[in-house]
Amino acid sequence: MAANASLLPNSVHDPFSNYAFTDAYDEMFAAPGRPRPHYQKLYRRMLQQSADELQRSKQQADISFLNQGITFTVYGREEGTERIFPHDLLPRVISGAEWDVIERGLKQRVQALNLFLRDVYHERRIIKDGIIPGELLYTCSQFRRHMRGIKIPRDIYVSICGTDLIRTPDGNFVVLEDNLRVPSGVSYMLTGRRVMKEIFPRLFHQCGVRPIEHYSQALLATLRSLTPDGRAHPRIVLLTPGIYNSAYFEHAYLARQMGIELVEGRDLLVHDNVVYVRTTSGLQRVDVIYRRVDDDFLDPLTFRQDSALGAAGLFNAYRAGNVVLANAVGTGVADDKAVYAYVPAIIRYYLGEDPVLNNVETFLMTNETERAHVCGNLHRYVVKAVGESGGYGMLVGPHSTREQQDEFRKRILADPRNYIAQPTLALSTAPCFTDDGRIEPRHIDLRPYVLYGADEITVVPGGLTRVALRKGSLVVNSSQGGGSKDTWVLYQ
Repeated sequence: MAANASLLPNSVHDPFSNYAFTDAYDEMFAAPGRPRPHYQKLYRRMLQQSADELQRSKQQADISFLNQGITFTVYGREEGTERIFPHDLLPRVISGAEWDVIERGLKQRVQALNLFLRDVYHERRIIKDGIIPGELLYTCSQFRRHMRGIKIPRDIYVSICGTDLIRTPDGNFVVLEDNLRVPSGVSYMLTGRRVMKEIFPRLFHQCGVRPIEHYSQALLATLRSLTPDGRAHPRIVLLTPGIYNSAYFEHAYLARQMGIELVEGRDLLVHDNVVYVRTTSGLQRVDVIYRRVDDDFLDPLTFRQDSALGAAGLFNAYRAGNVVLANAVGTGVADDKAVYAYVPAIIRYYLGEDPVLNNVETFLMTNETERAHVCGNLHRYVVKAVGESGGYGMLVGPHSTREQQDEFRKRILADPRNYIAQPTLALSTAPCFTDDGRIEPRHIDLRPYVLYGADEITVVPGGLTRVALRKGSLVVNSSQGGGSKDTWVLYQ
């Protein structure tokens, strides 16, 4: 690709000289050498830097991540588990007009999903009216019968949501999946922004990038708004599985940013349906728990008896209304990948509106016709297990072998409820700085974070842009070789 001569400075260095286009939507370029309007300042800055300067900037970013201890854990790797989180030097830029659509769509979606969860665990109108089959919900592994009839403060089931978006070749954003249980990654969004401001301080001002640094305080305000009535100074804690959890860095980071205690299950004690935390000053009552522990491990008296990650009696205290859990128990039924297929209908049913953000076309393997079609064309589809995350339990048809397709066909036929299929989509691409000093396109997605409090819904302008760092890969998960880049949402 030859750069646009009108944008080239007097330097002969052009890091985009070998930039290869694909059929995917390119975030930076409308055509070879023609950056989109909201990318032009970044493009000029890249042209003004030599290859050595770009390499030094990349090294500076890596050192900053290392010094801050910004890590994640990969399970099942013999060479070691904890790694510095991979971060790309070049930010992803979103215009103000594009963000306005995303924000409206995310607020609409989280409102509808909260109404859906309340209905599922109380009146079940959506089932009675035939919008969603009851069997689909009751066979969901995340459906919690214990939650039936329990009053949730202010009917807010989902306080923190991370919704994965992709941009299709036509330029539109669509929802790939919802993450309503314990959505992760926000610490990488925040720390990545801090590093980028160190490297490109003037460029932030020149581009007019909206801030995201208020996320931690917005999260704290959201948690406070959930406090049971009559408690003027609530004690809020963050419950972590412990140091061996893949997201422990994030747990510690958020607790520190919010100024709340980071606790493990062994730090909690439940007496007379009231939760206390052990401190050096004795037992202190807990009002709100931002839990980063899955339902199954919260309480060995109610869920998994072998769990040492939660606290015995916690669910009874929760059911009695003496403590708030964010997110609520049982929210996973709404991010089941089979239930996801019904979210547009859920929005229309509860809000009487068409979705602002559409879903990806999804085939349910419980449907005999759709199952037969997908099983006969596995090379064309992405097949996902409905309860898995992190890129696990997935077949990417065009990149799979005949043996892998045969194996997944057997799995689908043996347990249709556990799988869905989607067309193989060309995720949009964005320029990334490679190890050899070149800039090449890589596939990306976007995980914005939504906070649903008693008073307002907050969508921080940005999110975690995840990158498939391996050339040609569509898998952006860090556990599968992916990384991230800073997301710049502009005022205009």
